[in-house]
Amino acid sequence: MKLLASHYRTARKVAVDRREKALRSNGTIPAPLICGPGFFDLQCNGFAGVDFNHPETTPDRLATALSALPRTGVTQVLPTIITADPERLETLLRNLVAARALDPQVARAVPGFHLEGPWISPHDGARGAHPRAHVLPLDRALWRRLQRAAGGLIRLVTLAPEVRGAIPFIRQLRAEGVLPAIGHTLATAAQISAAADAGALLSTHLGNGCPQMLHRHHNPIYPQLADDRLTVSLIADGVHLPSEVLRAFSRAKGITRTVLVTDAMAAAGAPPGRFTLGDLTLEVGRDRIVRQPGEQQFAGSALTMDAAVETLVRATGAPLADAWDAAARNPRRLFALATRQQFPAQAAGTVVARWDPQKEKLSVVL
Repeated sequence: MKLLASHYRTARKVAVDRREKALRSNGTIPAPLICGPGFFDLQCNGFAGVDFNHPETTPDRLATALSALPRTGVTQVLPTIITADPERLETLLRNLVAARALDPQVARAVPGFHLEGPWISPHDGARGAHPRAHVLPLDRALWRRLQRAAGGLIRLVTLAPEVRGAIPFIRQLRAEGVLPAIGHTLATAAQISAAADAGALLSTHLGNGCPQMLHRHHNPIYPQLADDRLTVSLIADGVHLPSEVLRAFSRAKGITRTVLVTDAMAAAGAPPGRFTLGDLTLEVGRDRIVRQPGEQQFAGSALTMDAAVETLVRATGAPLADAWDAAARNPRRLFALATRQQFPAQAAGTVVARWDPQKEKLSVVL
């Protein structure tokens, strides 16, 4: 078994070896086994048919869905709550706190939560699927309410730098050990630079959460690509970002400043059908693209992290070890920098997978 990038050991090698012997005894020559650190998804709105953003989703269902993530290689995750009515946001965060309390394994897998909004651009396109009625001016009293409801576990906040008061709030977040991210924005180059000056470290799903039509030179994407202080998170499903865009973005930032996220909603890890994302009803067909029924606009994804790693390899020609780092080591390093939480190897967990280099296919085994 190959130890990916020589970072981690696995305590489950005996079980894997037994499975390997069983395959060979049946005349099957399996693809090589590899192991490495578990993936860390900084942005996940739901999984396995469970919507993290619906107030009727019970803590036990949340815990069940979060416990299922390792089958896609994800051993740590920031459940993500998007723009909603403040009272609902409090309810959703309390539900996540209760889910962590139900199961020590879930608590270890969830080191915090991601709050995406409500302090984002109100404009169509930049707002994405976030409800316009609940996009709000920045309110520090609301921030304190939400962080209390979350038990202090909001560890990543995505906001738009052009929102009034955003720059000093970014400084406050860094002082509080929270990772500030830029997203759903129409910010100017100067505003993006000011956000990085204040301590913003991440661009949330760069290339998405923005209008279809942008100025060819003066738009929010280029300043974020050009600023070496910002790491970018990318939805590598080949749909949100075409292969050539993934290749260009990851080359511009370099692999160490590239992080893979799923931005998954309930359809991830579930068959095609209709699902909710908060108050939205969304449809996922055989193409695995998430849309509002009858619309072409994307609304979240059905991506899993093992597939994201595959896509980055195919799109960029990057070595598997580099794509794996973008899903595992890079998000942990960024998270630790902002939150001052260090992850020992056992906290990251270990993933054993089978890699077929001809098909560029990654299959999680354990």
